[in-house]
Amino acid sequence: MSRLKVMIGPEEIQKVLPHRYPFLLVDRIIEVEHGKRIVGIKNVSCNEPFFQGHFPGNAVMPGVLIIEAMAQVGAYAALNYPEVGDKIAYLAAVDRARFRHPVVPGDTLRIEVELIRMRGRLGKLGCSAYVEGKLVADAELTFALVDRREQ
Repeated sequence: MSRLKVMIGPEEIQKVLPHRYPFLLVDRIIEVEHGKRIVGIKNVSCNEPFFQGHFPGNAVMPGVLIIEAMAQVGAYAALNYPEVGDKIAYLAAVDRARFRHPVVPGDTLRIEVELIRMRGRLGKLGCSAYVEGKLVADAELTFALVDRREQ
């Protein structure tokens, strides 16, 4: 399958993901290699609500929100297929998470996600986040696809 450069914005992303402001942590999808890899962008603004308390005078994006942004990019890839149907992706496990450098207001996170494995309803993702080409965080995430009606 070929790598496709795309420019998918928030409106299209919200047709696939259930997340909404202030918890939608993906601004754009810029690359898709269906069934293999996806790249998303999160622009980190000084107006993010979490910066108010994390930390006053020394704003740093919480690591758990970097993980969530990675999970949302991966969920977009997993859910963006007609054959998936009316499902939602739940984060089931986080493994090997490493936070290498702080993410601060003004940074642009480039989130690269690779599908490692898909078995039935469970999938495993290899995720990396970069700022200006520098690796800031990485993790392996496991997700479960669940019918929306099962919630």
